[in-house]
Amino acid sequence: MKILILGAGQTGGTLAENLASEDFDITLVDEDAGRLKELKDRLDIQTIHGHASRPDTLLAAGADDVDLLIAVTNSDEVNMVACQVCYSLFKTPRKIARIRSNEYITGPNGDDEQFEFFSREHMPIDVLINPERAVMEQIKELLQYPGALQVLDFADGRVKLVAVRTYHGGPLVGQELRSLREHIPNVDTKVVAIFRQGRPIIPAADTVVEVDDDVFFIAAADDINAVMAEMRHLEGRFKRVIIAGGGNIGLLLARAIENQFHVKVIEFGESRAQMVAERLSSGVAILGDATNRDLLIEENIEDTDAFCAVTNNDEVNIMSALLAKRLGVRQVLSLITKPAYVDVVQGSDIDIAVSPQLATTSSILSHVRRGDVARVHRLRRGAAEALEAVVHGDARTSRVVDRRVGQISLPAGVTIGAIVRGEQPIIAADDVVIKNGDHVILFLIDKGRIRAVERLFQVGLSFF
Repeated sequence: MKILILGAGQTGGTLAENLASEDFDITLVDEDAGRLKELKDRLDIQTIHGHASRPDTLLAAGADDVDLLIAVTNSDEVNMVACQVCYSLFKTPRKIARIRSNEYITGPNGDDEQFEFFSREHMPIDVLINPERAVMEQIKELLQYPGALQVLDFADGRVKLVAVRTYHGGPLVGQELRSLREHIPNVDTKVVAIFRQGRPIIPAADTVVEVDDDVFFIAAADDINAVMAEMRHLEGRFKRVIIAGGGNIGLLLARAIENQFHVKVIEFGESRAQMVAERLSSGVAILGDATNRDLLIEENIEDTDAFCAVTNNDEVNIMSALLAKRLGVRQVLSLITKPAYVDVVQGSDIDIAVSPQLATTSSILSHVRRGDVARVHRLRRGAAEALEAVVHGDARTSRVVDRRVGQISLPAGVTIGAIVRGEQPIIAADDVVIKNGDHVILFLIDKGRIRAVERLFQVGLSFF
């Protein structure tokens, strides 16, 4: 597949690195010649220096011969014009664009759900990626499940993949995984992977859970809390949330959760704080600096359950989250855009680091994967992957249809976690038979196995 990426910033560079490692034919366009040289020296890609929305630049980049355009420059307008040019002049088959400004999506009033600007009649973009909204949804899920490191949705939320870290004295520490079934006999779940000191372990029934293991389990949405109670001592649901930063993500998050939690938003800019205050119905906007210790104490930080640092400054996010943790907040979360900073906060007092690049990459990958893939999530800073594949065919044309899970020759490091058949989630025991139309959720501890997984789920003209 030939893919043209516009924009070599953090997101474009991360995408190019990920996709080039999977043997896609990648061309990257940007106006920063130094950045292009740095990426070209490291990756097996082609680069074009130029303005991403100009027809001559796009023609030089091969827009008339690519299968997919991904526009992720720092300008919404450049991304939109590039898609229009590729649609009108080059007939590029599929176009994905990152659009950050919420007003383009929701209309001039910010609340018009029927606003349909992105269509072939108006702005021909096939897939719209809004990283701020993706990050907001990710944080919102985490706030629903205190103690979770990641919460990932599959099959329209019917099944969730959750990561938790075990701790000394935790309910499952020192026990074999088979004991889960004994403790919660009425709940069906499956541990699909364990990461111990950064190294993956394929779990078996006799695998013993240790302190500080990152345990990934899958279960029906209604059963998540019951399983988490076996992984950790639950401390009760969150009630009070402070959000540092009233930008796009902070405002989206506050509006999404203000009916469930007591929400305060700390915003440094006076005009922006005023706008946030006007847009909230029950949440409170506070003008101030989230790294100011006296301000946090004044706002009763010690009684806060969750602190979400989502400003557009990594340093402010890290410092305010560390300060909040030391002042008594149960769980702190920091938005981090610079990959190098993730290593700095790993193992620190910051409970969860959220990467907008990883959220954007995950959103795009489901449109890049071969076969019918409904959802892709990148995990462990891109090293692992979870995906939802839709099964097609019959026993003659498919390697998985009408076969039991235990009969399928999965690539090393790949686990089938669950199957969704219609509305019904089924945890993937060895005797479960996969049927045509099933949604199969898989976990890969090594994304290098993705091609083998794609081949396994592709329909052949004749399997035999």
